[in-house]
Amino acid sequence: MIISIASGKGGTGKTTVAVNLALALEGTMPIHFLDCDVEEPNAHLFLYPEIKHSETVNLPVPVVDESKCDGCGKCAEVCAFNAILAFKSQTIVLPELCHGCGGCTLLCPRGAITESPKEIGEVETGRAGKIKFSHGRLKIGSALAPPLVNAVRKTAHGRGPDSGLVIVDAPPGTSCPVVASIKGSNYCVLVTEPTPFGLNDLMLAVDLVRELDIPCGVVINRAGLGDDTVSSYCSSEGIPILLEIPYDRKYAECYARGGRLVEDFPELRDALCGLWRKIAESSGADRDGTARRREMAEI
Repeated sequence: MIISIASGKGGTGKTTVAVNLALALEGTMPIHFLDCDVEEPNAHLFLYPEIKHSETVNLPVPVVDESKCDGCGKCAEVCAFNAILAFKSQTIVLPELCHGCGGCTLLCPRGAITESPKEIGEVETGRAGKIKFSHGRLKIGSALAPPLVNAVRKTAHGRGPDSGLVIVDAPPGTSCPVVASIKGSNYCVLVTEPTPFGLNDLMLAVDLVRELDIPCGVVINRAGLGDDTVSSYCSSEGIPILLEIPYDRKYAECYARGGRLVEDFPELRDALCGLWRKIAESSGADRDGTARRREMAEI
């Protein structure tokens, strides 16, 4: 089962929820944590993983052989991202805009275009206790995060009833990297805060997951800080509120020093285990019978 943790904006506590959910469930089932916020990964600051493997991720970009190119412009016509500018005298490649689709290479009638790998980042994998861990680091200056996000997602290749739970910590917002992170999820948890900004960005996030046809529920972080407009919106839209985490200085202090909330505050461990049970029940994760129900009961 794949659970993605997302938010319409940064700073809502998305990574806090994702990390502490993984820690609350550690040891009860196989867990693979994916930090897909490749532009600013920070889950490792709380999980303390031992990195065992690192792999460079490349994007194929076109290289034009001017001796073969006749300036027909077919390559520029097929490029949806304007990464190739074709002139009679010269064809110019803009690698920063290239998405690596390979269309120009396939359609060049003269065979004048080949591909060369361009490094865009790296994927690191390891373990944090009993939790399998993967994250990506986008290379400074690289503009395209989705290919690196896809590479992180590919590290979670297990299938079947024994493959356990995959927790995806998505980037904030509703842009392309978020789509790449949460697509194919069985359930998406949207973390928000009870403020006007939180409501506005939650609505954008809800539109996104509905477009992707992913069931979702909401976690309200810092509950009691603002007003009840988020709760009213969720009620009107039929979106379940899975958990409310109270606004409390002691939680903020724990987070600020890199602490683990579920270790310092048992009530949050119980609450996050309850969050998992609600997700499992609503998504049908326990439909496989007695074994899965027993597993949930143990939690």
